[in-house]
Order: sequence, then structure tokens, then C-alpha cells
Amino acid sequence: QVQLVESGGGLVQAGGSLRLSCASSGRTFSIYAMGWFRQAPGKDRGREFVAAIRWSGGSTSYADSVKDRFTLSRDSAKNTVYLQMNNLKPEDTALYYCAAARWISDVRASATYDYWGQGTRVTVSS
Repeated sequence: QVQLVESGGGLVQAGGSLRLSCASSGRTFSIYAMGWFRQAPGKDRGREFVAAIRWSGGSTSYADSVKDRFTLSRDSAKNTVYLQMNNLKPEDTALYYCAAARWISDVRASATYDYWGQGTRVTVSS
């Protein structure tokens, strides 16, 4: 099992920045990739892909809506990933979830992730 704990959410004005962290513990050696997904309030559309990183090699993928604004990185020694979010917009308001996969071919597909955190809320005011 892998446990994931997110932190760093909060309230920020449009144009501001936040850094989310996701600390993993347990059988972290089994992690192939980690991702961030978000679910906007009042919308029953499931979790939207935000960004993902392959643990070996560190290659990243981003949703078009956050590309050039968000940066995903990892600290292998701490088994932690960081999502730096800059130039935040009101439409970025959501509950952000960290996820981990033991093996995955499509990092954008939420259904293929094995472990999930509880989420951290991000609210961007206009």
C-alpha cells in the first residue's frame, strides 16, 4: 500500500501562486508515476487531469489548461512531488487530488491510478 498526503492548498487572488505538496509513504518503491487531478465545485464531471510525472526519469505531462503556468517536480529522497501553480485563475478553483500508479500507460486517465490522497482545496478569487 501507498499513502498519499496533500498539503499547500488555500485561498489566493487571481494572478497569485500556490505550491501543492504530495508526500508518499509505504511501498513507495512500487510507484511508477504520480499525478494531480482536480474536481471543480458543483460540477459532476469527475476528476480532471492536471499534471503527472513518471518517477523514473522525471518526464512530465500537463493539461493544456495549465501548461506554462503549473510546474510539477519531484524530490526522490523525500518521496514527495510538488505542483507549483503560478498565475492562478478563478477557473483553477477545485479540490486537488494527488494520485500514484504502480504502472500506467496513459497518465491522463484517472481510472488507472491505484492510490489517492484526500485532496487539498484551492480557491482563487477574482
